[in-house]
Amino acid sequence: MWQYEEKTGKYIPGKAPAEGQKMTACYTRLSQEDEGAGDSDSILNQRALLLKYCADHQLENVRFFSDDGWSGTNFDRPGFSEMMEQVEQGRVKTIIVKDHSRLGRNRLVVGALMERFTEDYGVRYIAVTDGIDSDKGLDDMVAVRELFNEFYPRDTSKKIRAVFTSKGNSGQRLCTQVPYGYKGDKYGWEVDEEAAQVVRDIFARFMEGQGPTQIAKSLRASKVLTPTRYKLEKGLTTPDRPSADPYEWHSRTVAGILDRMEYTGCTVNFKTRKKSYKSKKVLHLSPEEWKIFPNTHPAIVDRETWERVQELREHKHRPTKTGKRGLFSGLAYCADCMSKLYFRTYHGSTEDKDNYVCSNYKSNTGSCTIHFIREKVLTALVLAHLQTTLAYVRENEGEFVRLVMDRDAQEQRREMARKKAELSKAEKRVKELDGLFQRVYEDHATGKLTEERYTRLSGAYEAEQRELEARAAELRRELEQGQEQAVNVSQFLALVRKYTEVRELTPTIVNEFVKMVIVHAPTKVNGCRSQFVQVVYNLVGEVTIPETANSKTA
Repeated sequence: MWQYEEKTGKYIPGKAPAEGQKMTACYTRLSQEDEGAGDSDSILNQRALLLKYCADHQLENVRFFSDDGWSGTNFDRPGFSEMMEQVEQGRVKTIIVKDHSRLGRNRLVVGALMERFTEDYGVRYIAVTDGIDSDKGLDDMVAVRELFNEFYPRDTSKKIRAVFTSKGNSGQRLCTQVPYGYKGDKYGWEVDEEAAQVVRDIFARFMEGQGPTQIAKSLRASKVLTPTRYKLEKGLTTPDRPSADPYEWHSRTVAGILDRMEYTGCTVNFKTRKKSYKSKKVLHLSPEEWKIFPNTHPAIVDRETWERVQELREHKHRPTKTGKRGLFSGLAYCADCMSKLYFRTYHGSTEDKDNYVCSNYKSNTGSCTIHFIREKVLTALVLAHLQTTLAYVRENEGEFVRLVMDRDAQEQRREMARKKAELSKAEKRVKELDGLFQRVYEDHATGKLTEERYTRLSGAYEAEQRELEARAAELRRELEQGQEQAVNVSQFLALVRKYTEVRELTPTIVNEFVKMVIVHAPTKVNGCRSQFVQVVYNLVGEVTIPETANSKTA
């Protein structure tokens, strides 16, 4: 709140009028878009106009409330909010603005405000250049002005959105903040090695089996500055408020770093949007709607590690009450119902008792059998399978590549055939629905079907047809493009070469190599308990090695 001091000709911080007196509130606003109109709309010129109007009309106790750089579609403006507080306290007699658009550019909100001013608080409202004065009555042109005032931000929003869409589709970065781990501006990013090492450490810890909460605790314990604090220490700007503790990492901060595809060297546009220019709520778009441009800046994390982290995050699992985390939690599945096996451990128990059971078993009340297997046994089976696979790959690299590629080609042919059959079935049903719709229309026209029955049937047919047409379009697109290669043998071979020998399973090794472990129900042969376990690897899927059995005796 400001007031004009005649002696100095300056605006000074204002005080509320004496008890029993009411003020004349002069409100001024200038948005960034309005600055293009020239100096006539500047805050100082608006104040000068309103000050003269008050003097000419003998309006007393003039106080000024201003918002510089605020859009008229936003009603959380600080100066406006301060004025409204005075209105609600009954300290305002008159509100004056230069023109009606200064109050706001949302006709519904402005209309509600006008009603509150005049009816709830008895406040007189004046828009000088528009000739609006609530004491003289409001004509129909006020509503017309409000409508035109709303057209301006709507049109501006469309133009800005079109520019952003064009930039985003051309590969220009739309984000203004440089991610933690990089330095530069929106035109060019370079690796900030000090922060980048923290990012790599976060990904490495996650691959070791730690969750975001555990990683955040370890970073706090290691006295690592939070991203906000780090940027402020480097003299960089950040929209986030720093916490009192410079090392107060949160799990959501760690999760945000793990989710950012930009760390693989990609520019990712259109991850979020706003529903409309009136709404400030940010909507997160699905990855299918993202626009991704690879190799636009140096990578901090390789693409394979990032993708594996995303897969693991889809199968989030918490430590048990004892604090233990199963080596295969989120990776082990029941062969019969494909439900996850959950890890069980007990306070004071030895590792020999740690085990996995089907989550669909539910103490013999579910729809599946227990599929019990001890973690120690499962670890031994998977380790043996991995050691055998790695030994074979090292000795027969060319043969392994041929086996995997031949198998994948067969799977692709089967998948393409399945999609063609599904597409043919969908197209046939769409034609059938056209005929059905034609018949119900004729029956309705001749009076054989009631209006209610016709509406129900036609609505159901149209809904089914829309779904089928959308699915058919998706299938055609997939068949035209061809299914993406499901395997990447070269990356798997590079992973094999990374380990000269695997003597024990660690969380990192399991997360790098194993996509899932499928556990079958145990059987007994000649009094011996046997259990079949399938190991599905990352990048290459299930591997069948000649003269090597996949089953082990537990």
